[in-house]
Amino acid sequence: MTKTTLFQPTSLGAITLANRIVMAPLTRNRAGAGFVPGELTAGYYAQRASAGLIISEATQISQQGQGYQDTPGIYTQAQIDGWKKVTAAVHKKGGRIVLQLWHVGRISHVNLQPNGGAPVAPSAIRAEVKTFVNNGFVDVSEPRALELEELAGIVDDFRKAAANSIEAGFDGVEVHGANGYLLEQFAKDGANMRTDTYGGSVENRARLMLEVTAAVAQEIGPERTGIRISPVSPANGISCSDPQTQYDYIVDKLDALGIAYIHVVEGATGGPRDVAPFDYGSLRRRFSRTYIANNGFDLELATSHLADGRADLIAFGRPFIANPDLVERLQSGAPLAEVNAAKIFGGSAAGYTDYPRFSETTSDN
Repeated sequence: MTKTTLFQPTSLGAITLANRIVMAPLTRNRAGAGFVPGELTAGYYAQRASAGLIISEATQISQQGQGYQDTPGIYTQAQIDGWKKVTAAVHKKGGRIVLQLWHVGRISHVNLQPNGGAPVAPSAIRAEVKTFVNNGFVDVSEPRALELEELAGIVDDFRKAAANSIEAGFDGVEVHGANGYLLEQFAKDGANMRTDTYGGSVENRARLMLEVTAAVAQEIGPERTGIRISPVSPANGISCSDPQTQYDYIVDKLDALGIAYIHVVEGATGGPRDVAPFDYGSLRRRFSRTYIANNGFDLELATSHLADGRADLIAFGRPFIANPDLVERLQSGAPLAEVNAAKIFGGSAAGYTDYPRFSETTSDN
Protein backbone atom coordinates (compact mmCIF):
# COMPACT_ATOMS: atom_id res chain seq x y z
CA MET A 1 0.00 0.00 0.00
CA THR A 2 1.20 3.52 -0.79
CA LYS A 3 0.26 6.94 0.45
CA THR A 4 -2.34 7.15 -2.32
CA THR A 5 -4.42 4.72 -0.25
CA LEU A 6 -5.39 7.70 1.91
CA PHE A 7 -7.09 9.21 -1.13
CA GLN A 8 -8.81 6.08 -2.41
CA PRO A 9 -12.56 5.55 -1.97
CA THR A 10 -13.98 3.07 0.50
CA SER A 11 -17.22 2.20 2.24
CA LEU A 12 -18.24 2.77 5.84
CA GLY A 13 -21.29 0.74 6.76
CA ALA A 14 -24.07 2.12 4.59
CA ILE A 15 -22.00 5.11 3.43
CA THR A 16 -19.70 5.34 0.40
CA LEU A 17 -16.70 7.61 1.02
CA ALA A 18 -14.63 9.40 -1.62
CA ASN A 19 -11.43 8.95 0.42
CA ARG A 20 -10.17 7.73 3.79
CA ILE A 21 -9.74 11.15 5.37
CA VAL A 22 -12.15 11.97 8.19
CA MET A 23 -12.82 15.42 9.58
CA ALA A 24 -12.88 14.88 13.33
CA PRO A 25 -15.50 16.61 15.50
CA LEU A 26 -14.46 20.15 16.44
CA THR A 27 -16.40 22.29 18.90
CA ARG A 28 -16.64 25.86 17.55
CA ASN A 29 -19.33 27.47 19.80
CA ARG A 30 -21.21 29.26 17.04
CA ALA A 31 -24.78 28.02 17.41
CA GLY A 32 -27.47 30.69 17.31
CA ALA A 33 -30.50 31.33 19.51
CA GLY A 34 -32.06 28.11 20.72
CA PHE A 35 -28.74 26.32 20.06
CA VAL A 36 -29.63 26.16 16.37
CA PRO A 37 -26.89 25.90 13.71
CA GLY A 38 -27.24 28.64 11.09
CA GLU A 39 -26.23 29.51 7.55
CA LEU A 40 -22.67 30.23 8.67
CA THR A 41 -22.37 26.68 10.00
CA ALA A 42 -23.74 25.29 6.75
CA GLY A 43 -21.09 27.20 4.84
CA TYR A 44 -18.34 26.03 7.18
CA TYR A 45 -19.11 22.34 6.70
CA ALA A 46 -19.72 22.72 2.96
CA GLN A 47 -16.21 24.19 2.61
CA ARG A 48 -14.83 20.95 4.07
CA ALA A 49 -17.01 18.52 2.15
CA SER A 50 -14.05 17.02 0.26
CA ALA A 51 -13.29 14.97 3.38
CA GLY A 52 -14.35 11.38 2.89
CA LEU A 53 -16.44 11.76 6.03
CA ILE A 54 -17.27 14.74 8.22
CA ILE A 55 -18.09 14.05 11.84
CA SER A 56 -19.99 17.07 13.11
CA GLU A 57 -19.08 19.06 16.18
CA ALA A 58 -20.37 17.45 19.37
CA THR A 59 -24.10 18.12 19.63
CA GLN A 60 -26.07 17.84 22.85
CA ILE A 61 -28.95 15.39 22.99
CA SER A 62 -30.79 17.47 25.61
CA GLN A 63 -30.39 20.68 27.56
CA GLN A 64 -29.04 18.59 30.43
CA GLY A 65 -26.37 17.30 28.05
CA GLN A 66 -24.92 20.77 27.35
CA GLY A 67 -21.61 21.80 28.86
CA TYR A 68 -20.41 24.87 26.94
CA GLN A 69 -22.06 28.01 25.64
CA ASP A 70 -23.37 28.23 22.08
CA THR A 71 -23.00 24.55 21.22
CA PRO A 72 -25.75 23.12 18.99
CA GLY A 73 -28.48 20.69 19.98
CA ILE A 74 -30.52 18.02 18.23
CA TYR A 75 -33.57 17.81 20.51
CA THR A 76 -35.93 20.51 19.14
CA GLN A 77 -37.57 20.91 15.75
CA ALA A 78 -35.79 24.21 15.20
CA GLN A 79 -32.45 22.48 15.75
CA ILE A 80 -33.40 19.69 13.34
CA ASP A 81 -34.40 22.26 10.74
CA GLY A 82 -31.12 24.14 11.24
CA TRP A 83 -29.12 20.97 10.72
CA LYS A 84 -31.10 20.21 7.54
CA LYS A 85 -29.44 23.24 5.96
CA VAL A 86 -26.03 21.91 6.96
CA THR A 87 -26.55 18.40 5.60
CA ALA A 88 -28.05 19.75 2.38
CA ALA A 89 -25.03 22.02 1.86
CA VAL A 90 -22.58 19.16 2.46
CA HIS A 91 -24.45 16.73 0.23
CA LYS A 92 -24.68 19.32 -2.55
CA LYS A 93 -20.87 19.36 -2.53
CA GLY A 94 -20.76 15.56 -2.69
CA GLY A 95 -19.77 15.10 0.95
CA ARG A 96 -20.89 12.71 3.67
CA ILE A 97 -21.61 13.79 7.24
CA VAL A 98 -22.60 12.13 10.51
CA LEU A 99 -23.70 13.84 13.72
CA GLN A 100 -21.84 13.30 16.99
CA LEU A 101 -24.30 12.75 19.85
CA TRP A 102 -23.15 14.32 23.12
CA HIS A 103 -23.99 14.35 26.80
CA VAL A 104 -21.27 16.09 28.80
CA GLY A 105 -22.30 14.76 32.21
CA ARG A 106 -20.32 16.55 34.92
CA ILE A 107 -18.41 18.82 32.50
CA SER A 108 -21.00 21.57 32.75
CA HIS A 109 -22.13 24.59 34.74
CA VAL A 110 -25.35 25.42 36.54
CA ASN A 111 -25.88 28.38 34.18
CA LEU A 112 -26.38 25.92 31.32
CA GLN A 113 -28.55 23.36 33.10
CA PRO A 114 -32.37 23.19 33.22
CA ASN A 115 -33.64 25.48 35.99
CA GLY A 116 -30.06 26.11 37.13
CA GLY A 117 -29.73 22.57 38.47
CA ALA A 118 -26.53 20.68 39.12
CA PRO A 119 -24.88 18.83 36.23
CA VAL A 120 -25.29 15.05 36.38
CA ALA A 121 -22.66 12.33 36.67
CA PRO A 122 -22.30 8.69 37.70
CA SER A 123 -21.06 9.90 41.09
CA ALA A 124 -20.99 13.29 42.82
CA ILE A 125 -17.32 13.94 42.05
CA ARG A 126 -16.42 17.32 40.56
CA ALA A 127 -13.80 17.36 37.81
CA GLU A 128 -10.94 19.79 38.36
CA VAL A 129 -11.40 21.41 34.94
CA LYS A 130 -13.01 24.45 33.39
CA THR A 131 -15.79 25.01 30.89
CA PHE A 132 -16.69 27.90 28.57
CA VAL A 133 -19.63 29.99 29.84
CA ASN A 134 -20.56 33.65 29.43
CA ASN A 135 -17.62 34.17 27.06
CA GLY A 136 -15.06 32.97 29.58
CA PHE A 137 -13.58 29.86 31.13
CA VAL A 138 -14.90 28.95 34.60
CA ASP A 139 -14.70 25.96 36.92
CA VAL A 140 -17.30 23.28 36.23
CA SER A 141 -20.05 23.00 38.80
CA GLU A 142 -20.43 20.32 41.46
CA PRO A 143 -22.43 17.45 39.93
CA ARG A 144 -25.06 15.22 41.45
CA ALA A 145 -25.13 11.46 41.01
CA LEU A 146 -27.78 10.20 38.62
CA GLU A 147 -30.46 8.05 40.21
CA LEU A 148 -30.76 4.53 38.83
CA GLU A 149 -34.26 5.22 37.50
CA GLU A 150 -32.96 8.21 35.48
CA LEU A 151 -30.63 6.18 33.30
CA ALA A 152 -33.31 4.78 31.01
CA GLY A 153 -34.22 8.36 30.17
CA ILE A 154 -30.61 9.13 29.22
CA VAL A 155 -30.60 6.14 26.87
CA ASP A 156 -33.89 7.29 25.36
CA ASP A 157 -32.55 10.82 24.84
CA PHE A 158 -29.70 9.35 22.79
CA ARG A 159 -32.14 7.21 20.82
CA LYS A 160 -34.41 10.15 20.01
CA ALA A 161 -31.43 12.30 19.09
CA ALA A 162 -30.31 9.61 16.63
CA ALA A 163 -33.76 9.58 15.03
CA ASN A 164 -33.71 13.38 14.86
CA SER A 165 -30.31 13.24 13.18
CA ILE A 166 -31.63 11.05 10.37
CA GLU A 167 -34.63 13.38 10.01
CA ALA A 168 -32.12 16.23 9.68
CA GLY A 169 -30.47 14.46 6.74
CA PHE A 170 -27.33 13.06 8.34
CA ASP A 171 -25.81 9.91 6.86
CA GLY A 172 -25.45 8.43 10.34
CA VAL A 173 -24.41 9.26 13.89
CA GLU A 174 -21.43 8.90 16.18
CA VAL A 175 -22.03 8.29 19.87
CA HIS A 176 -19.61 10.39 21.93
CA GLY A 177 -18.08 7.97 24.38
CA ALA A 178 -14.76 9.79 24.79
CA ASN A 179 -12.91 12.75 26.31
CA GLY A 180 -14.25 12.57 29.85
CA TYR A 181 -17.94 13.12 29.03
CA LEU A 182 -20.89 11.21 30.49
CA LEU A 183 -20.53 7.79 28.89
CA GLU A 184 -16.81 7.71 29.63
CA GLN A 185 -17.46 8.95 33.16
CA PHE A 186 -19.49 5.81 33.71
CA ALA A 187 -16.89 3.58 32.03
CA LYS A 188 -13.87 4.76 34.01
CA ASP A 189 -13.41 4.09 37.70
CA GLY A 190 -11.83 7.48 38.37
CA ALA A 191 -15.27 9.05 38.02
CA ASN A 192 -17.61 6.15 38.78
CA MET A 193 -17.93 5.09 42.42
CA ARG A 194 -21.40 3.56 42.08
CA THR A 195 -22.33 0.34 43.86
CA ASP A 196 -25.38 -0.53 41.72
CA THR A 197 -25.50 -2.34 38.36
CA TYR A 198 -23.78 0.63 36.65
CA GLY A 199 -20.69 0.68 38.86
CA GLY A 200 -17.93 -1.48 40.23
CA SER A 201 -17.04 -4.17 37.70
CA VAL A 202 -15.74 -3.70 34.17
CA GLU A 203 -19.06 -5.00 32.87
CA ASN A 204 -21.17 -2.71 35.02
CA ARG A 205 -19.20 0.42 34.21
CA ALA A 206 -19.49 -0.30 30.48
CA ARG A 207 -23.23 -0.85 30.72
CA LEU A 208 -24.50 2.66 29.96
CA MET A 209 -22.19 3.17 26.97
CA LEU A 210 -23.27 -0.15 25.52
CA GLU A 211 -26.98 0.40 26.23
CA VAL A 212 -26.84 3.78 24.51
CA THR A 213 -25.02 2.40 21.47
CA ALA A 214 -27.43 -0.52 21.20
CA ALA A 215 -30.45 1.80 21.37
CA VAL A 216 -29.03 4.10 18.69
CA ALA A 217 -28.18 1.15 16.43
CA GLN A 218 -31.65 -0.28 16.87
CA GLU A 219 -33.23 3.08 16.05
CA ILE A 220 -31.31 3.98 12.88
CA GLY A 221 -29.48 0.77 11.95
CA PRO A 222 -26.05 -0.45 13.07
CA GLU A 223 -24.68 0.31 9.60
CA ARG A 224 -25.24 4.02 10.30
CA THR A 225 -23.90 3.97 13.86
CA GLY A 226 -20.38 4.60 15.15
CA ILE A 227 -18.80 5.52 18.47
CA ARG A 228 -15.81 7.54 19.60
CA ILE A 229 -13.70 6.24 22.49
CA SER A 230 -10.50 7.46 24.17
CA PRO A 231 -9.06 4.63 26.27
CA VAL A 232 -6.19 6.50 27.95
CA SER A 233 -6.86 10.19 27.35
CA PRO A 234 -6.91 12.24 30.57
CA ALA A 235 -9.22 14.81 28.94
CA ASN A 236 -11.56 16.58 31.35
CA GLY A 237 -9.99 15.03 34.43
CA ILE A 238 -10.87 11.41 33.65
CA SER A 239 -8.84 8.35 34.67
CA CYS A 240 -9.05 4.56 34.62
CA SER A 241 -7.01 2.07 36.64
CA ASP A 242 -7.00 -0.66 33.96
CA PRO A 243 -7.97 0.78 30.57
CA GLN A 244 -6.80 -2.23 28.54
CA THR A 245 -9.16 -4.63 30.29
CA GLN A 246 -11.98 -2.07 30.23
CA TYR A 247 -11.71 -1.27 26.53
CA ASP A 248 -11.00 -4.80 25.32
CA TYR A 249 -14.33 -5.70 26.92
CA ILE A 250 -16.13 -2.64 25.51
CA VAL A 251 -14.89 -3.24 21.98
CA ASP A 252 -15.82 -6.93 22.10
CA LYS A 253 -19.38 -5.88 22.94
CA LEU A 254 -19.43 -3.08 20.36
CA ASP A 255 -18.35 -5.55 17.69
CA ALA A 256 -21.21 -7.85 18.66
CA LEU A 257 -23.65 -4.97 18.11
CA GLY A 258 -22.59 -4.83 14.46
CA ILE A 259 -22.00 -1.08 14.37
CA ALA A 260 -20.17 0.47 11.43
CA TYR A 261 -17.09 1.84 13.16
CA ILE A 262 -15.11 2.70 16.24
CA HIS A 263 -13.29 6.04 16.27
CA VAL A 264 -10.32 5.75 18.64
CA VAL A 265 -8.39 8.63 20.17
CA GLU A 266 -4.90 7.15 20.42
CA GLY A 267 -3.18 8.82 23.37
CA ALA A 268 -4.13 12.12 25.02
CA THR A 269 -6.75 14.07 23.13
CA GLY A 270 -4.89 16.81 21.28
CA GLY A 271 -1.70 15.80 23.09
CA PRO A 272 0.98 13.09 23.24
CA ARG A 273 0.20 9.80 21.57
CA ASP A 274 2.33 7.96 24.15
CA VAL A 275 0.71 9.41 27.26
CA ALA A 276 0.15 5.92 28.68
CA PRO A 277 0.85 2.35 27.57
CA PHE A 278 -1.99 0.80 25.60
CA ASP A 279 -2.29 -1.82 22.87
CA TYR A 280 -4.53 -0.27 20.22
CA GLY A 281 -3.83 -3.30 18.06
CA SER A 282 -5.92 -5.31 20.50
CA LEU A 283 -8.93 -3.11 19.75
CA ARG A 284 -8.21 -3.31 16.03
CA ARG A 285 -8.20 -7.12 16.15
CA ARG A 286 -11.35 -7.28 18.25
CA PHE A 287 -13.42 -5.05 15.97
CA SER A 288 -14.31 -6.62 12.65
CA ARG A 289 -15.45 -3.51 10.79
CA THR A 290 -13.98 -0.02 10.33
CA TYR A 291 -11.35 1.35 12.70
CA ILE A 292 -10.84 5.14 12.54
CA ALA A 293 -7.58 6.29 14.12
CA ASN A 294 -7.39 9.78 15.61
CA ASN A 295 -4.86 12.09 17.28
CA GLY A 296 -1.82 13.91 15.97
CA PHE A 297 -1.78 12.51 12.45
CA ASP A 298 0.13 14.02 9.57
CA LEU A 299 0.49 12.58 6.08
CA GLU A 300 3.44 10.38 6.99
CA LEU A 301 1.88 8.87 10.11
CA ALA A 302 -1.46 8.40 8.36
CA THR A 303 0.22 6.64 5.47
CA SER A 304 2.10 4.24 7.75
CA HIS A 305 -1.02 3.42 9.77
CA LEU A 306 -2.93 2.52 6.64
CA ALA A 307 -0.02 0.61 5.10
CA ASP A 308 0.47 -1.43 8.28
CA GLY A 309 -3.23 -2.17 8.60
CA ARG A 310 -3.47 -0.36 11.93
CA ALA A 311 -6.45 1.66 10.71
CA ASP A 312 -8.96 1.89 7.87
CA LEU A 313 -9.59 5.63 8.05
CA ILE A 314 -7.63 8.51 9.57
CA ALA A 315 -9.26 11.42 11.40
CA PHE A 316 -7.73 14.89 11.27
CA GLY A 317 -9.03 17.56 13.64
CA ARG A 318 -7.20 20.82 14.14
CA PRO A 319 -5.72 20.92 10.58
CA PHE A 320 -9.26 21.14 9.19
CA ILE A 321 -9.89 24.40 11.08
CA ALA A 322 -7.50 26.47 8.97
CA ASN A 323 -7.49 24.26 5.89
CA PRO A 324 -10.96 23.75 4.42
CA ASP A 325 -9.19 22.08 1.48
CA LEU A 326 -7.09 19.79 3.68
CA VAL A 327 -7.64 16.78 1.41
CA GLU A 328 -6.31 18.65 -1.61
CA ARG A 329 -3.37 20.07 0.35
CA LEU A 330 -2.34 16.64 1.62
CA GLN A 331 -2.66 15.13 -1.84
CA SER A 332 -0.62 17.86 -3.54
CA GLY A 333 1.94 18.36 -0.79
CA ALA A 334 0.90 21.98 -0.31
CA PRO A 335 1.80 23.62 3.02
CA LEU A 336 -0.83 23.81 5.74
CA ALA A 337 -2.18 27.11 6.99
CA GLU A 338 -1.96 27.97 10.69
CA VAL A 339 -4.97 28.22 12.97
CA ASN A 340 -6.05 31.62 14.26
CA ALA A 341 -5.98 30.56 17.92
CA ALA A 342 -7.89 33.61 19.12
CA LYS A 343 -10.88 32.77 16.92
CA ILE A 344 -11.41 29.06 17.53
CA PHE A 345 -14.30 29.33 19.98
CA GLY A 346 -17.29 31.57 19.36
CA GLY A 347 -17.59 34.64 17.20
CA SER A 348 -18.58 34.92 13.57
CA ALA A 349 -16.96 34.21 10.21
CA ALA A 350 -13.50 35.33 11.37
CA GLY A 351 -11.40 32.25 12.03
CA TYR A 352 -14.30 30.07 10.91
CA THR A 353 -15.20 30.42 7.25
CA ASP A 354 -12.63 33.01 6.13
CA TYR A 355 -9.64 30.68 5.68
CA PRO A 356 -8.63 30.71 1.99
CA ARG A 357 -8.08 27.63 -0.08
CA PHE A 358 -4.48 27.06 -1.18
CA SER A 359 -5.41 27.63 -4.80
CA GLU A 360 -6.70 31.08 -3.85
CA THR A 361 -3.45 32.04 -2.12
CA THR A 362 -1.32 31.04 -5.09
CA SER A 363 -3.43 32.37 -7.99
CA ASP A 364 -2.22 35.30 -10.08
CA ASN A 365 -5.32 37.47 -9.85
